[in-house]
Amino acid sequence: MSKTTIAAAFAMAAISLSTFVGCQSSNSGTVFSHDEALHAQSISTGTVTDVRAGVIEGEKSPIGAIAGGIAGAAVGNLFGGGKGNTLATVAGGLGGAAAGAAVEKGVTTKNGLQITVQLDNGQTLVIVQEADTMFSVGQRVRVISGGAAGKDRVQPL
Repeated sequence: MSKTTIAAAFAMAAISLSTFVGCQSSNSGTVFSHDEALHAQSISTGTVTDVRAGVIEGEKSPIGAIAGGIAGAAVGNLFGGGKGNTLATVAGGLGGAAAGAAVEKGVTTKNGLQITVQLDNGQTLVIVQEADTMFSVGQRVRVISGGAAGKDRVQPL
C-alpha cells in the first residue's frame, strides 16, 4: 500500500468520524430538530419539584469503530514487511476500531438533568434532557410535548 493510499484512508476515516459527530442528535431543551418545524406541539405548565444531575450516555454506532479501524489499519500498514506488515495492519485496525468506538462514545456523551415537574393539572412528569439550561426546585416551567419528533422538553417560563 502506497503512502498516498494510506493518507487517503486516514483522511477518509477522520472525515467519517467528524461527519458523524457533527450530525449527532441533540437532547437539549432549546435545540429543535428539522422534523419539529411546522408541527403543532402541546404546552403544559407546572412547577419543578426535583432536579438531578446525570450523564446522557454517548452514541454506540459502528461509525466510530469503522473510522478508527480504517485509520488504525492505515497506520499499522506503515510498519514491518511481509507477514509482519500484515500483522501490524490487522493489529492497527483492531486497536483503531476500539479507540474509534471509545472516542465516539466520549465525544457524544453529554451532561444531563432529570427534571421532575408537577403539572398544574396534577400530573407528575420526569423528563431527562441535556444540562444546557439550569432548573431549580420551585421554578415555574412549561413542558412542550408531542410534535413530529415525539420528544418532550422542559423550558423556563
